[in-house]
Amino acid sequence: MDPERIVAFERRITDGIVSEQDQFRELIEAYALGALDPGERVALEAHLAAGCSECAKALEEARFLVSQLAYLAPPAEPSDMLKARLMQKVRAEAAVGRPATAKTRGALIPYWLWAGVAALLLLSIYSTWDARKLQQEVQEVNARAAAERNKREQLEQELTLAKHEAWILTDPTTKKIDILPNDKEMPRLEAMWHPELGIYITGQRMPMPKEHKVLQLWLIPKSGGKPMPSHVFWPDANGKITEMVDDPPEVMAQTKALAITEEPAGGSLQPTSTPLWVGGVS
Repeated sequence: MDPERIVAFERRITDGIVSEQDQFRELIEAYALGALDPGERVALEAHLAAGCSECAKALEEARFLVSQLAYLAPPAEPSDMLKARLMQKVRAEAAVGRPATAKTRGALIPYWLWAGVAALLLLSIYSTWDARKLQQEVQEVNARAAAERNKREQLEQELTLAKHEAWILTDPTTKKIDILPNDKEMPRLEAMWHPELGIYITGQRMPMPKEHKVLQLWLIPKSGGKPMPSHVFWPDANGKITEMVDDPPEVMAQTKALAITEEPAGGSLQPTSTPLWVGGVS
């Protein structure tokens, strides 16, 4: 046993550091011995957790004092009867799966610790749920933003196309071409060809092509060569056609006529059927 540590502790008591007026300091020695009731233990632990440095130091000294008490007792050997009872107790507990030990371990865990673990578990579950909810909300906002962006881009494209078409229709250099059907009962089409902006084809009450078929525009060159393939298209649900061909494969001056045939889906490199509409350019 360290006599200097004990003397220092006794001097601390003599100087009044541990006073009768301080209820927590009165409990420190009993706490170190494990002799406090649950209410007093909880109160003292809360006081120590609050950061009282004097009580913490006093508790450290008290624990050291308790650890040295064992050295004050004279050496002694247990009697044969006590050894026999102790061994009998150990064998009995081992035979039933150590119930007393399990019970003692459970009793050593305070209820407030179980409550803290439960609160931490609930907080973890809530945090996970809140994070997933926030992630879902962010995804929804991004999806709405993407939809609005696509809608705006589509409107801008439509506006650009409308300006393009308006320029073609009003520019004096645009040439109007009547594209007439081979069948008189079929509607007529009209093409407006601007030398720089392209060809704008319109039509009303157009029948839908046959199944797995599309309409395809062809440019017939003046040189007598093969028809030059251009855009594929089809009427909308109301039978209306508004097709903008801004990249015709031949210039107007070298084109003899425009023709429209019915081709397999995706179009063809050369016509596979007789033209249904033809319109002379020059």
